[in-house]
Parts: sequence; C-alpha cells; structure tokens
Amino acid sequence: MSIWKHHAKFERHSLLLVVGILLVVSIGGLVEIAPLFWLQGTIEKVQGVRTYTPLELAGRDIYVREGCYLCHSQMVRPLRDEVERYGHYSLAAESMYDHPFQWGSKRTGPDLARVGGKYSDSWHRDHLIDPRSVVPESVMPPYKFLAKKELDYSDIADRMKTQKTVGVPYTADQITNAKKDLEAQADPFSTDAVALRGRYDAKVVNRDFDGDPNKISEMDALVAYLQMLGTTVDFKSYKAHAPENQR
Repeated sequence: MSIWKHHAKFERHSLLLVVGILLVVSIGGLVEIAPLFWLQGTIEKVQGVRTYTPLELAGRDIYVREGCYLCHSQMVRPLRDEVERYGHYSLAAESMYDHPFQWGSKRTGPDLARVGGKYSDSWHRDHLIDPRSVVPESVMPPYKFLAKKELDYSDIADRMKTQKTVGVPYTADQITNAKKDLEAQADPFSTDAVALRGRYDAKVVNRDFDGDPNKISEMDALVAYLQMLGTTVDFKSYKAHAPENQR
C-alpha cells in the first residue's frame, strides 16, 4: 500500500508520470510479445490453403483499390447465426497470405468469406454492373467500368516479389511465369492451364470470367478473386487440431 501513498508525486511531476507510464507499458508489451519468439508459428496450417494466382492477386488489388472492404467483411465468426447463414467459421490460415488482411469491420453488404462458387460468373458480372438488377434492395454503387477497362498486369511479377518479401511463399517459377499464368487463367482454351494448376493447385479454374473473350479486363480479375474466396479448404474433411479451432 505504501506506493499508493506517493501517487501525488506522479500526478504533480509530468516527467515522472511519463516515465512511469512507459515503464508499465514496456513491461506489459514484453509479457505479450516475448513468448512469440519461442513459438514456431501462431497459425495452424490447414490443408488446401494456397497463395493467390496472378489473376486472383490482381483482383484482390482491385478489391482493395475500390474500397470493397469498407462495406464487406471476410470473417465468419463462430456464432450460430453466422455459421447458418454463411457457412463454416473463418480460420486464421485462410487469411495467412493476405497483406493486409480483409476481415473488415462493417457489413453494409454481406460477408464474402464464403462467396466463392456460391454464384455464377454471370451473376457476379450483372451484380457489379448493376447491383439492383439482381438484388433490388442493394445500396452498392455500380462498377460497370471494370468490364470496359483492360487489366494492366505489366507489373504482376513485381507485385508477387513484393508479396514474397512479406512472407508469401511464391516460388521463383511462379514469379517467372506470372504473366503467362494470368493469361492462362483468363482463357478457357489455354494450353498453359495444366502448368498453371501444377504451380498452384489442381482446383484452380481457367475460364472467361467477364464474358468477353477479346480482352482481359479488371472484371475478369475481380470475379476470379471473388470466386476463389472460401474454396481452398475442404470443410467436409477438415478436422481442427489447434484448440482455438475446436469449436
């Protein structure tokens, strides 16, 4: 109790108060951070989780550029109502290659963590061009220009190199063939599709996402990104090992 008798000294001397605050915050920070240096990993590895393909990565950049995360979350919480509406609760591993992550903090629109494969490409195209044509009560603005604007992927290899510097395990082979893989995924008749799947995953699909075979548009990239969300993990066979995932 003796320390509390001297609290007036801290209150009357600002420098002493600042030093005291820094000391307490430093101790608290060390207690939380120091144990992490002795852990091999903080995220449970889950089978199926993979890096984004070049086309999906370009689509994710467009998603961020247009501020989609301001109205849509990508985080299904382990609550009954959310699981019944959206599907299996989100796993940390599903966002391990997101820099920054797209969990979001507001749901003006629905959560998108499990939107992949839920709707057809044509539905996504119609929804992006005129949201109220498919969802009458929607307040989402139209993104018709995405279908008209050709995708600039001249720097896609550099983007992948940047992702690698922050921990995304892109291989030299994937980076070297970035442009070829992007073009292959947007072409349903590409002869390079087999190599694309070999570098990423057998479940990677290649097709004309925007409905226009004459060009690769920003719509192609965004729809490709949306169609892969929540599809990498097979939750029918998934079994959690980490305690935080055993719900």
